[in-house]
Amino acid sequence: MAVELWSHSSPLTRCPPKEPALVTGAARGIGKAIALRLADDGFDVVVNDIPTQSDALAQVVLQIIAKGRLSSAHKADVSCESEVCRMVEQVVDTYGCLNVIVANAGVGSYTSFSEMDSEHYDKIMSVNAKGTFLCYKYVGLQMIKQGHGGRIIGACSLWGKQGAASNPAYTASKFAIRGLTQAAALEFGPHGITVNAYAPGAIDTDMLPLVMPADTPREVLIGEMKKASPQGTVGVPKDIANIVSFMASQDSQFITGQSISVNGGVYFD
Repeated sequence: MAVELWSHSSPLTRCPPKEPALVTGAARGIGKAIALRLADDGFDVVVNDIPTQSDALAQVVLQIIAKGRLSSAHKADVSCESEVCRMVEQVVDTYGCLNVIVANAGVGSYTSFSEMDSEHYDKIMSVNAKGTFLCYKYVGLQMIKQGHGGRIIGACSLWGKQGAASNPAYTASKFAIRGLTQAAALEFGPHGITVNAYAPGAIDTDMLPLVMPADTPREVLIGEMKKASPQGTVGVPKDIANIVSFMASQDSQFITGQSISVNGGVYFD
């Protein structure tokens, strides 16, 4: 996949360099919010999504540049091992190292056991679970090679802690991410690498209707989600970006193997 790199015309116009963070599934929603927040935190931010999201991804790059950071767009399917390998290599070739990854890319579908076929199940598991595994593996190996630790962050879910009716594949994929996070934390910990995940509840994004009952008006979905929260609220992408900002920072150095709930009190661990 081609790399599209943008920067200011003069290196003097940008902030001092900082090791880049890679955010997958960053063209919109939670991934976009995370990418922009990490730019605010001082990271140069590499963004990824699939080719059909190229235009939206390019806009995210421009927004990151406007914050004074370097950015590049890497189009890749995280469920494809060769594309993940190539993406990591491109990032390292371009920036010299890679110290943070947010494996945010994911897909969902509100489909019951009786209606879901094996092809549909495999697609969701491939992107969500396998894609996270590949990102963890190849970025983890790169961080070990670099020898100065790092931060690996994944996208779990409320439904990675509590099963959801009519969401068997999505639920299974998010439970898998929770397990992968724990396993990776144990293996990579001796190298100074922390591995954590965020576990959102209902977040008001374009993906929300995809994992909720079909043909339900958006305002009804939001209303039901508000009722489920003791705060009477629904999350927004910024709420997830806030916790990722902490996970990516040095302040989180004594936290690893955790899937941290961000759900407005809908579910207590």
